[in-house]
Amino acid sequence: MQKSKLWTKDFLAVSLTSFFVFVIFYMLTVTLPLFATDELHASKQSLGLIVTIFLVSGIVFRPLAGKWMTTLGQKKVLLIGVFIFLIGSILYMNIHSLSALLLLRVLHGIGFGMSTTATGAIVANVIPEQRKGEGMGYYATFMNLAMVVGPFVGLTLTNTLSHTAVFTVAVVSSVLAVLCSLVLRVPEVQASSATNEIQPAKGLAAFFEYRSLPISVAGLVVAFSYASVISFVSIYAKEMGFTQASSFFFVVYAVCLLASRPFTGKWFDQYGENSVVYPSILSLAIGIFLLSQATTSWVFLLAGALIGLGFGTITSSFQSIAVKKASPHRRGIATATFFVFFDSGMGLGSFLLGILSTAAGYKGMYVFCSIVALLAIAVYLALHGRKSQKQRIISQNESLGK
Repeated sequence: MQKSKLWTKDFLAVSLTSFFVFVIFYMLTVTLPLFATDELHASKQSLGLIVTIFLVSGIVFRPLAGKWMTTLGQKKVLLIGVFIFLIGSILYMNIHSLSALLLLRVLHGIGFGMSTTATGAIVANVIPEQRKGEGMGYYATFMNLAMVVGPFVGLTLTNTLSHTAVFTVAVVSSVLAVLCSLVLRVPEVQASSATNEIQPAKGLAAFFEYRSLPISVAGLVVAFSYASVISFVSIYAKEMGFTQASSFFFVVYAVCLLASRPFTGKWFDQYGENSVVYPSILSLAIGIFLLSQATTSWVFLLAGALIGLGFGTITSSFQSIAVKKASPHRRGIATATFFVFFDSGMGLGSFLLGILSTAAGYKGMYVFCSIVALLAIAVYLALHGRKSQKQRIISQNESLGK
């Protein structure tokens, strides 16, 4: 039986849109704390707010974006989001105080929340049903590449040129995201069928997909632990004398992730979610613990390899599960639901871990976050893993019965 085509123009367009948006997100996440301390003389305790405020504004607008997609259409919401994101990127060029930076992060977060919710919903409809795990895995690879390219470019430019160079790259990437969104073809029939043929959801159900809540809660716990990496690894590397290695941390991250990507997506489809999720969470926990113990650059980079292998696979797997739980016309809301919880974990982690790092140091913070990552295994097992295993056994028995 011939496989349905995955690598279409629209799949590439939506994946590249996501890539350019996330390049900016990750680039600014690791460099803005340095900009705030170097140029704005911000305190250590306030650094977590730079990420938290951004994510909070995105969290607020994600459910709204999910609802708007059922009325305005997915592409319109995407275009509004990427244009707001572009405006925010331009405004970084003229920031001279911490308060102005935090206000700008609110605006930028709105554009991020709307655009990434839209791309997540659009790609779920572009990917063939029988290749959902594989397709979502490759889509997530674009985000994971952004997780590498963004910090690498940002830290390299910060160390060799200036913060202005970083903001210039952010503007260029935003323009490219807008261009990719414009060429993306999204059948508006998806939006009209949701509004005309299906009874609109009311109350909280209009903003949240209840069937995606269990995996979203597990995603929150994972994101909380990962916030320690994305928000503080550049400051930690500078403190430990790994400044040169810090630029390559996410490169190693990417190499290990990309090496595993051809297998993990197919394993997800063939052997079920649990076969991929449990080892991925364990890899993340070990990687974060190694960060706390790093005294040499090679241990620091080994931690990056394990974190990349674990976290990169977890995000695509969890998002696939969230989307699979929802009806086709509610995939936008399911995507919004997942990222509301995921971003909440990231934002809450950035804020609370900033306080913890002041009291216990970065090493103590990373030990704590490795324990949180291990707890995510129990959370996943309780909320989804056990049920997933039972459903797989039932499906296998039914298949043998036939």
